[in-house]
Amino acid sequence: MPKSKALHIYDVLRRPVITEKSHEMAEKDNHYVFEIDMRANKIQVREAIELIFDVDVVKVNTMVMPPKRGRRGRSFYVRQKAWKKAVISVQPGQTISLFNI
Repeated sequence: MPKSKALHIYDVLRRPVITEKSHEMAEKDNHYVFEIDMRANKIQVREAIELIFDVDVVKVNTMVMPPKRGRRGRSFYVRQKAWKKAVISVQPGQTISLFNI
């Protein structure tokens, strides 16, 4: 099996996911949601968050969000491809400034 190229620290995180639910999680539980690269694992996500935002990560949960499909007549097509999401828990008292709007 060929060895995959290592991800750069800024390639691991794609974008923050800012929704009503993620904003509430950030305020109430210190949980922050990011879209990450499909090849990234929990260890890489933890290192990237700690280095970029200078916070202490307590826990990382990752999940693959399924693609959204559309339908035209009898045929199906992919409206949105699958993506990977990470929910990061940080130490109490610490925040990530992207979510403080």
